Amino acid sequence: MNTGDHDILDSLRSLSSSIDPRERIRKTSFAITRAVGSPTSIVIHTLLFGACFYAAYSGHIKWELMLLTLTTIVSLEAIYLSLFIQMTLNFTTEDIEEVSEDIEEMQENLGEIQEDVGELQEDVEEISEEDSAEEQEEEKQKDEQRKTLTDIQSDLRKLMSDIEKLQSNVPPSSTKPLL
Repeated sequence: MNTGDHDILDSLRSLSSSIDPRERIRKTSFAITRAVGSPTSIVIHTLLFGACFYAAYSGHIKWELMLLTLTTIVSLEAIYLSLFIQMTLNFTTEDIEEVSEDIEEMQENLGEIQEDVGELQEDVEEISEEDSAEEQEEEKQKDEQRKTLTDIQSDLRKLMSDIEKLQSNVPPSSTKPLL
């Protein structure tokens, strides 16, 4: 037997512990479905069918009895296999429904997160706009200050020019101290 067959047998043995009957049925159906679909099962079935045909060919059993017995066994096996497969599908469907509910919940959470990100983005844009408005106001003030300084410098130059003109028009000897 290979490792997979040992795992299947171990899982069947572990079913004897105290498990919920529905869970026991579920595990048993999964174990049987896995066991029947294993390479070992294919080899065992092939050997059994071959042994049945060999027994009939060698005369140990009549052909009619062998075919009747073999057909009955194969029919019963097919019925039980279809039942186990259907049970497995039902359990898998339940699992898929649970996963689907989890996915829907995750999508709702994702939608909420997207809304939060949108709100944060709006806040960042508002802050950026406020910063931009403040920067524009600061630039405006700096421009006004530059203009004022330029005007003061221009006025000072004019004053200095006027003072120089006045000093040049007054003769040097006639200057009296003001005090």
